Amino acid sequence: MKVGAVDIGTNSMRLLITDASTEIGRWVVVTGLGRGVDTTGTLSPEGIEESLVALAHFGDIMEAQGVERRMAIATSAARDASNRELFFDLAQTALSVRPTLVSGEVEARLAYAGATAGVHLAQPIVVSDIGGGSTEFVTRDGAESIDIGSVRLTERAIPIRPPSSAEMEKARSLIADLFREVRLETGTLIGVAGTWTSLAALAGRTATVHGSRLDQPALDHLVDDLAALTLEETAALPFFDPARAPVILGGAVVAAAATRRLGLEAVTVSEYDLLDGVIAGL
Repeated sequence: MKVGAVDIGTNSMRLLITDASTEIGRWVVVTGLGRGVDTTGTLSPEGIEESLVALAHFGDIMEAQGVERRMAIATSAARDASNRELFFDLAQTALSVRPTLVSGEVEARLAYAGATAGVHLAQPIVVSDIGGGSTEFVTRDGAESIDIGSVRLTERAIPIRPPSSAEMEKARSLIADLFREVRLETGTLIGVAGTWTSLAALAGRTATVHGSRLDQPALDHLVDDLAALTLEETAALPFFDPARAPVILGGAVVAAAATRRLGLEAVTVSEYDLLDGVIAGL
């Protein structure tokens, strides 16, 4: 039986289709649904329109693939948006299934289930999912969701490229303050979703990133290198989706702070994430 899972995120729309244990395909479209929601409390008309185009495309793909069961989940941006039900009405038409709003803890649990299935790494494992609006840290026994991600940090501290040294200091200080509440024992850190995979691709200059490792110096170098670039220069980087250019520096600052807060030398990057967790539930 073919099943499909859709992740309606703050920065991107994603689709995974599987048939039993065989992956048929993954699709991702960066739409910026949650841009501005941190200050306005609503999803913008532009973000809704771009996201609905992507979701309608996903609906067409699922129909063409003969998907029998499907589920869509919505995360941080939708949690904070006063107009989410209107958006859900439109998304339901596009996908033939109404999105389910999930809490940060549920989001974290799904990411953990997807990232750790079948892996053999030193315990305890912490999975870090850096989204546009929130960052999740989850272990087998606990989960923490922090309301900061690549989009929120960009809008709050580093909206201009290249940023000034004062803006970078503000970004680092903000994320360090928010991460102080993260207290998790860990043996291995697994990084999932677009920020982690994009950083791994940039560091390794390759599109194949599953299982790759990023150490703390590499993450710090990425932050410094990205902070020196204009938006146009960032978008032109190889092995990188140019649509992520506006927020990848913010994501890199979050990523470097995550490993530092957990006291780890490196992170293992996985392409399996909360979509795989949703599929397992289906």
